[in-house]
Amino acid sequence: MAIKKKGSKKEEPIILVTNDDGVAALGIRNLVEAVRGLGKIVVVAPDKPQSGMGHAITIGHPLRLYEVELFEGIKAYSCSGTPVDCVKLAVDKILHRKPDICISGINHGSNHSINVIYSGTMSAAMEAAIESIPAVGFSLMDYSAEPDFKASRHYARLIVEKMLRKKLPQHFLLNVNIPKADITQLKGYRICKQAYAKYQEKFIERKDPHGRSYYWLTGEFVNFDRSKDTDVWALANGYVSVVPVEFDLTDYGLKQKLEKDWGESK
Repeated sequence: MAIKKKGSKKEEPIILVTNDDGVAALGIRNLVEAVRGLGKIVVVAPDKPQSGMGHAITIGHPLRLYEVELFEGIKAYSCSGTPVDCVKLAVDKILHRKPDICISGINHGSNHSINVIYSGTMSAAMEAAIESIPAVGFSLMDYSAEPDFKASRHYARLIVEKMLRKKLPQHFLLNVNIPKADITQLKGYRICKQAYAKYQEKFIERKDPHGRSYYWLTGEFVNFDRSKDTDVWALANGYVSVVPVEFDLTDYGLKQKLEKDWGESK
């Protein structure tokens, strides 16, 4: 696993690749090709789509891993669990060490704003970051069966190269979204904050042939944040959005207010 460079030995970085769309998805194939040659790539991904799984882990039944031959010259494994399970198993049972970087995606569909909470793509990356593995999740805002990944490959490689270039802070984590556009139409990437935006949801009730009710979740995306430093604004204006993410959900402002207003209990 070592490569020679200018007469000395340098360890080749290990790049763990995962996703939530499944090991055979077009997005992960394009992500592998985007970073090919930047290090030793190992793929561990779910055996089926796991979109919207968030940070779920499997605790009620055993997990299974199968080696698959889907990526030329690259070790790849199909996992019966969630995206987070994939990262945990990769570190413990396949690599037997922490990889130098973990990349997740390329997701079919956006993971901007509130979507980051529900996203299996981002939860896989977040699990790596929790373990002090620099991580990034990539998402393309295109739900079509065969999207154009050219721009996604370009920006994925660019960002991964930057991440591999020097030592990163502990728990480093990025959420990267790419607009549905030709690469020539994009203006570059923009470092952003997560927009305050959400889906106004409702359930449509229908009846099955036996007269029993079932429900489809629907909704309309509403952006409440009109500032120009958000991921939603950047994507709407032709930029790739890059949002630094953290998993500490503490509201420090409210914490200080409660400490002042409530004090400590006796």
